[in-house]
Amino acid sequence: MGRTDSLAKLAWAYGLHLTRRRLSPTRPQVQRLLDTYASDGLLPLTAAEQARHPQLIGCINCGLCALAAGRMGRTRLPDLASAYMRLYSRLGDASSDLAGDLPDLEAGAASCPVGVPLPEVAAIVRRLAAG
Repeated sequence: MGRTDSLAKLAWAYGLHLTRRRLSPTRPQVQRLLDTYASDGLLPLTAAEQARHPQLIGCINCGLCALAAGRMGRTRLPDLASAYMRLYSRLGDASSDLAGDLPDLEAGAASCPVGVPLPEVAAIVRRLAAG
């Protein structure tokens, strides 16, 4: 009896939830979310970046791009592909690693076994680091 009673209560509560969602007007909360995280430096991806997101985060951290690009710095190129998905405090490090002698991102991208577009990732990291 206890299990059946619990399932019936759960079904009733879910039905109420769905009814309230259909009857109450939706309130956009995107601006509130952006305002909440603005002080932390969290920026949203653009629509184009969101569309490319699955290709941009496919890095498997094999290190082949770092060998092909011949780059050494504070941020390794395998970390670069997923750096914008990590702590935003590290974005400055990732973007400063691209200053000065430019790594051959095209060669790094060409050697990538999963096809991560490193020039696009570098551009996103620069944009997010600039704030």
